[in-house]
Amino acid sequence: MPRSPSNSKAARRGAADRQAKAEAFRRLHRPGSPLLMPNPWDAGSAWLLSGLGFAALGTTSAGLAHSLAAPDGVDRLTREVVLANARAIVEATDLPVSGDLENCYAGTPEGIAETIRAAAAVGLVGGSIEDTTGDPADPILPIDTAVERVTAAVQAAAGLEVDFVLTARADNFLYGQADLADTIDRLQRYAEAGAAVLYAPALPDLAAVREVCRSVDRPVNVLAGSKFAVAELAEAGVARISLGSALSRLALGAVHRAAQEILEHGTFGFSESAIPYGKANALMAQRAQS
Repeated sequence: MPRSPSNSKAARRGAADRQAKAEAFRRLHRPGSPLLMPNPWDAGSAWLLSGLGFAALGTTSAGLAHSLAAPDGVDRLTREVVLANARAIVEATDLPVSGDLENCYAGTPEGIAETIRAAAAVGLVGGSIEDTTGDPADPILPIDTAVERVTAAVQAAAGLEVDFVLTARADNFLYGQADLADTIDRLQRYAEAGAAVLYAPALPDLAAVREVCRSVDRPVNVLAGSKFAVAELAEAGVARISLGSALSRLALGAVHRAAQEILEHGTFGFSESAIPYGKANALMAQRAQS
């Protein structure tokens, strides 16, 4: 059945809006002036962060998994669950949102392409693909296999009706394989395959960050941590700083500490640092009225 004119117009407006967000998101990746991209784990945290002055948001697979009482890891969550969460976050903010798509929930190029198309369909303007296997004994894919998978994601993104900023991850350090040379080789190969942004989580120090940024010709994302400051990462040439699951773990930590206080001391001092009920309600009321 043909779409009605009104539906066609709405679809065009939606596509134009996503294209504008995607173009803005791509422009925000400036080496030496990094985009600060926090990672909400649900609609409420997305709405709160979007009103504080950030320019873009990213989803977090770990934050989502923990909110569902599941551990983080390859294939712990389904594509449907992850993209439903992404859609809720996209709909809670006017900011561009990039998706943590883990291994793209697929073992074939066709499956990877399907994930990229589905991610764009829920409103994400970018997303990542990892080079992990899910096998603790052998956690990192052979480089040629990883390149093939990045290529499939790049080709799928290129076939979309709107721009999609693909981030390719080299996860060596995240899984205890402290091989900087191999990490850089992988990132260079992923750039050659067409990835728009490169990401090596858990780099050990600023020297490693500088070496990565010097060695590639794409914007580099770095995972924030207590050992780094924004100014130091900017000086190193970083183009984007993400927080991963840090904010969601901070929230879990606050609940854990509050529960311990109640059970161990019989006091409720934690409530003094909680956001006041009226303020929390007012924040969410603004969302309901928007």
